[in-house]
Amino acid sequence: MTSTLSSHTLHGRGRLATWAAFAIALTALDLRTAVTGLPPLLETVGADLGFGIALAGLLGTVPAATFAVFGFLAPVVTRRYGLERTAAVALGLSAAALTMRALAPTPLALVASTVLALAGIGAANVVIVPLIKAWFADRVALWTSGYLLLLQTGQFVAPLLAVPVAQATTWRLSLGMWAVPVAVAAILWLALALALPSDHRTAGPGPGAHPRPVRSTTAWGLVGLFAAVSVANYSIITWVPSVLTDAGASATRGGSMLALYSAWGVLAALVVPQLATRMRNPFPVVVTCSVLLLVGYAGLALSPVDGTALWMCALGIGVSTFPLCLTLVNHRTRTPQSAATVSGFVQGIGYGLACLGPIGLGLVREATGSWTAPLVVLAATALVGVAAGWFACRPRLVEDTAPVHP
Repeated sequence: MTSTLSSHTLHGRGRLATWAAFAIALTALDLRTAVTGLPPLLETVGADLGFGIALAGLLGTVPAATFAVFGFLAPVVTRRYGLERTAAVALGLSAAALTMRALAPTPLALVASTVLALAGIGAANVVIVPLIKAWFADRVALWTSGYLLLLQTGQFVAPLLAVPVAQATTWRLSLGMWAVPVAVAAILWLALALALPSDHRTAGPGPGAHPRPVRSTTAWGLVGLFAAVSVANYSIITWVPSVLTDAGASATRGGSMLALYSAWGVLAALVVPQLATRMRNPFPVVVTCSVLLLVGYAGLALSPVDGTALWMCALGIGVSTFPLCLTLVNHRTRTPQSAATVSGFVQGIGYGLACLGPIGLGLVREATGSWTAPLVVLAATALVGVAAGWFACRPRLVEDTAPVHP
């Protein structure tokens, strides 16, 4: 899927580019608030609507599942309707669903509205990168860093505000308030879509745009590394507040520690892509991150309340292989079209495998009665990430087995 269009070139330095900049920034900020704003409130919402730990685990699985499915579907839609129209519809659906989630009268309604909300977010997650290329082709690196920074900002602000807003008002307002910025982003993209020519479409793929990642050990290494970090991330987001409250900490502390964990993603967005660009083989980054994940899991298992901040910092730095994966998708492919194909392959399968994390760990917790066994399982996924990272980081292109020259 290519994304640079003649219509964008004409508008690229004019008034519409300013609105596109606002739309990209607001979309990036919204991409994780619907995910991380819920876990600190799960016990409160569960007590009100009448559900337990099994359904909480299912809700933790929904983000990865929807991102996997709509990661595959979004490129098909954009080829027919264009990037801006797809973004507008996706975010409009998400805003409506987030409002429905805040008003949910039953657990079933909560799950259904969450699925719809994250379906829209999943599609937006895919189209924002080609939108950056389409509107700001001469500043892709700058805007990509900005996108990751805003994504991480939304990820840590949402859990930080969740409990205080719920305590001051209700959990429904705490969840529903995120529908507002999502709706504004949808309106911005709709306005941009209407301002573009009526025959505007995303250009079709060019020659050589379809590498076969299924035959590449590099691509499969990226899948394994992306799946491992996604399992870790969504499991931590879903269950760490419960790990802490079960150990005697308050719900507010659970939310603040989740925010601390997410805040490290801001630093990772600045540092890791630069390291991946400058290092011919960034495998040492994978090893370092995996060691930190092991430290964090061990700390939560042995001393969850004492030293919590240290464990969350270790985990927050440990999942820095996420921006590493996104950077390697570009550096291990020859063309933007190939990068798009590999990105869909990696994210689709990676998020699909990540679905097993939150719900599986919830079942292990119910079966064993403690969080020790789930944390041991997470430690094992960190080791899988090391093995996959060896293949992902080797300086070889997905299209063939030729080494990548510095």
